[in-house]
Amino acid sequence: MKKPNSLLEDLKPLLPAIAARADQAERERTVPAENIALLKGIGLHQAFLPKPYGGLEISLPQFAECIAALAGACASTAWAMSLLCTHSHQLAMFPKQLQDEVWGDNPHATASSSIAPFGRTEEVEGGVLFSGEMGWSSGCDHAEWAIMGFRRANPQGGQDYCFAVLPRGDYQIRDDWFAAGMRASGSRTLVVERAFVPEHRIQKAKDMMEGTSAGFGLYPDSAIYFNPYRPYFASGFSTVSLGIAERMLEAFKDKTRNRVRAYTGAAVGAATPALMRLAESTHQVAAARALLEKSWEQIADFSARHQYPTRTELAYWRTNQGYAVKLCIQAVDRLMEAAGGGAWFDSSEMQRLFRDAHMTGAHAYTDYDVCAQILGRELMGLEPDPAMT
Repeated sequence: MKKPNSLLEDLKPLLPAIAARADQAERERTVPAENIALLKGIGLHQAFLPKPYGGLEISLPQFAECIAALAGACASTAWAMSLLCTHSHQLAMFPKQLQDEVWGDNPHATASSSIAPFGRTEEVEGGVLFSGEMGWSSGCDHAEWAIMGFRRANPQGGQDYCFAVLPRGDYQIRDDWFAAGMRASGSRTLVVERAFVPEHRIQKAKDMMEGTSAGFGLYPDSAIYFNPYRPYFASGFSTVSLGIAERMLEAFKDKTRNRVRAYTGAAVGAATPALMRLAESTHQVAAARALLEKSWEQIADFSARHQYPTRTELAYWRTNQGYAVKLCIQAVDRLMEAAGGGAWFDSSEMQRLFRDAHMTGAHAYTDYDVCAQILGRELMGLEPDPAMT
């Protein structure tokens, strides 16, 4: 039995207005400010904000249900908002000094990210000088901070994958987001030129995965922070895909129910092929939801019990997401193939759902070719391939 989700109930009345702005959002190539204002109005942006700063600290299943519902209205808004929310979970693993800087005077502050380690740094006293052209920063137009990835030399002669947190005044946003899918996510490039980042704004990714980061343990009574950052950070990718696929089922039924073939007048909605396609896609989407719900509940349970996951559990949580996305895309494709030429008009919701669904599978985290190798190696007792993480 599912637990009550008051945030989801607050969200539902907002969805029609957000859906009505989906075309506007695509034209502007960013999430409309009106959408952000509505979502902040119900506190969604504070889902994973620590309670001492006024946050909600809701469970992952509750959050995921909100993002899936939001994706059915506007996938780009859901994609960007999920990241703005989950980055708060990641920031809670930084030192308290950093958290006070981000939220002390503004508990509504959020961070976007560009975490691939493409940043360039120069070591200076007390920190680094950070430079780079950091792409794919979804929702950056609406964020006051950004988390950026880079590699840093360590005393052992190797390099550590690290994250740096920069305030909005330290980078420019390049208006270069022109994409076939998630057109309104505003996943633009952040341009940084020799910005000073003090040590307390830097953490190793490894420490955030192993429970040894500077902020780990700051909230001993919390039910959400005793977990690696990645299962929370990446949860939105598959959840958005699920929301898209669930909406596609409804859109297909709405379009097909009264559709007739142009040359014969035959009712498409009663045709056996349409019914079979709808049935199989429905089963796939239901299977994807069941797989994701199982992972959400496990992640939440581990966090609440302060039990740290093993490598095997982390492998399943990641690859379950990748497989769920694969199922959702297959379900969407099957319906789109039978939706007729009208579904391909720019005015059709279905073509947007189709494009956005495929974009959810393009992220490195949900690439099932990678996910299958990760799980396969784990099942065979092999060490992880560093190229596959």
